[in-house]
Amino acid sequence: MAERKPGHQSPKTVSTVAGEDWYGKVLSGETHERVLFQDIDLTEASLSGMVFSECTFRRVQFNCSTHQDGAFVNCTFANCSFFETSLVGCKLMGSAFDRCTFDLMRVTGGNWSHVGLPGADLRKATFEDVKLREADLTGARCQGAAVRDCDLSSAWLSGAVLTECDLRGSELA
Repeated sequence: MAERKPGHQSPKTVSTVAGEDWYGKVLSGETHERVLFQDIDLTEASLSGMVFSECTFRRVQFNCSTHQDGAFVNCTFANCSFFETSLVGCKLMGSAFDRCTFDLMRVTGGNWSHVGLPGADLRKATFEDVKLREADLTGARCQGAAVRDCDLSSAWLSGAVLTECDLRGSELA
């Protein structure tokens, strides 16, 4: 399961949504709390204003989906695919990722503070104008990624590979 900073456990879920095909669905304004989403296909789905709080996403395909002004607060993502996913103005504070893929993922704006991405392969991801304060990027592979105009204040960067990563305009203090 996704690792969190010491002393922080993954929230327990109270309900499950499994095996659903939400391919191409348009979803707006729903709120989900402590739900396990397992084996869900969200390919080419469009989500706007959705709020997920303390949810777990296991083997969810976010491929080519768009997320506008949503929130995934303190969520856990395990074995999920974010191929060509677009997240605009989304809040992912406190969420943790484990064995996920991020090829061509694009994140614009939003707050990803305290996010756990240890060891993540972000080489083909783009982050622009994102708050990543105290994010755990320990051992992340970022060579060739774009992390522009981002706030990486107090981010955990030990062992992260930032060779050829576009960090223009980012705060690394």
